[in-house]
Amino acid sequence: EAQLVESGGGLVQAGGSLTLSCVASGLPLDDYAIGWFRQAPGKEREGILCISRTDGTTDYADSVKGRFTISSDNAKNTVYLRMNNLKPEDTAVYYCAADLRYNYCSIYGWYDYWGQGTQVTVSS
Repeated sequence: EAQLVESGGGLVQAGGSLTLSCVASGLPLDDYAIGWFRQAPGKEREGILCISRTDGTTDYADSVKGRFTISSDNAKNTVYLRMNNLKPEDTAVYYCAADLRYNYCSIYGWYDYWGQGTQVTVSS
């Protein structure tokens, strides 16, 4: 079955770093965009980064520019999210999602498939 699996979340002190991974399997197409989203307690889901497997196009939210980096290993069907200088306000469940219908990298875009999420908690 088609699925996306996130991993790498955990507890980290403010100023620390984490790397999240998103592994895609069983998708019907090879060309798609991967987006990272997060949802903090009591808040709406927020798009933070995305990357196109086709041409490497990326998009970043202002809240993570200069701190978060997205990259893709197409051979492994894996997208990585490197998070540096983490802040307490980064605490959230982080999700990856794939857009196969439009293959368009936008943090405001529509995505077809979603992972179950991984918890990131940043202590002060």
